Amino acid sequence: MPDLPPRACVPDVPLAISDYEEVMEWMEAVIAADARAYVTAAAVNLVMCAREDADARAALLGATLAVPDGQPLVWALHALGHARATRVYGPELMARFCARAAASGIPMYLYGGRTHEALELLERRLRERFDGVRIAGGFSPPFRELSAEEEESVIASIDASGAQVVWVGTGQPKQEKWMARMRPRLAAPLLVGVGAAFDFHAGLVPQAPPWMQRGGLEWCYRLAREPRRLWRRYARYNPRFVAAFLDQYVRNRVAGRGF
Repeated sequence: MPDLPPRACVPDVPLAISDYEEVMEWMEAVIAADARAYVTAAAVNLVMCAREDADARAALLGATLAVPDGQPLVWALHALGHARATRVYGPELMARFCARAAASGIPMYLYGGRTHEALELLERRLRERFDGVRIAGGFSPPFRELSAEEEESVIASIDASGAQVVWVGTGQPKQEKWMARMRPRLAAPLLVGVGAAFDFHAGLVPQAPPWMQRGGLEWCYRLAREPRRLWRRYARYNPRFVAAFLDQYVRNRVAGRGF
């Protein structure tokens, strides 16, 4: 396995202190080495969900690399003394890597999407945007657990496609649990969980303006767009994250670490 970027915990999840370029170079090194890894673009809700859900925690901590998808996680890393940390936003990571993959010929598989039609739309949009991109296959899973036979069929399809990267967009923590379970069974070197990136790149859901993303207000934008689906998540996890990080920050101050 190629050397990982440096990491630091927020509050108890190791997150990469890195940037897009370093993460993508590491991803390409994993492919070149024919290693086996899975990556998650961790948002605040995933970090906090993992404190309550044992399976989500195991999947998150089992990831080869977790990158800070949310701006509040980056601010937390900065507050802990890691000034070099930058946001590695799942949709942006996917877009940038697709551009590199189009140039280098890396084949990719798409696992996720709201429906089969939405997945086809995503594939079409990626081909239009990234000339020469190789989409080796795709599957939009139903909103239920797959049977053992269905799961074996998906594994066979992904392996037969020759994909070297499997993009997983089924939402957190579902996608992390799937990657943890599938990692030993898939031949592709990289599985990468990117959350809502499929909807964004397909044009089904608009992304927050850059200034809102930089200001850590993306959750406000998404909540305004999809209040019925997201309000419980933000009401539950945002205050808990603030409390958990303040506890970590105070303990670090008392211990005199990183300041």
